[in-house]
Amino acid sequence: MTEKRKPQQWAPGQSGNPAGRPKGAGKIGEWRAALAEHVPDIMKKLVEQAKAGDPVAARLILERALPAVKPVEQPVSLDLPEGSLTDQGRALLTSVASGVLSPGQGAQLMTALGSLSKIAEIDELAARIAALEKHHERTG
Repeated sequence: MTEKRKPQQWAPGQSGNPAGRPKGAGKIGEWRAALAEHVPDIMKKLVEQAKAGDPVAARLILERALPAVKPVEQPVSLDLPEGSLTDQGRALLTSVASGVLSPGQGAQLMTALGSLSKIAEIDELAARIAALEKHHERTG
């Protein structure tokens, strides 16, 4: 036999102990508070050791104290041909192949071109529906 579960005593998102232990009140919070006043001296010592050639100190500084450097692509001016979206897509591929655009930039622009084609398709469908409705009003 299986026992029935009791219904929840609290609503979702409501704490069963709202006056419970505050954040940072545990051992880790105590350790952080005890170390907080020493952090500037520790950082100064780490920098001295890194400058003296200590690879572990340098790694700690670079991995923990400084945010990771993210690659940034430089903007590129690109003139796409007038005409169809297919022609513009071919021009993008040519730009990637010739090194004018990075593959990442080319992929992003191709995605944007694909989105533009969907928008153009919706516009064309809306115009066709409007024309059909207008024709139906005249004949109906």
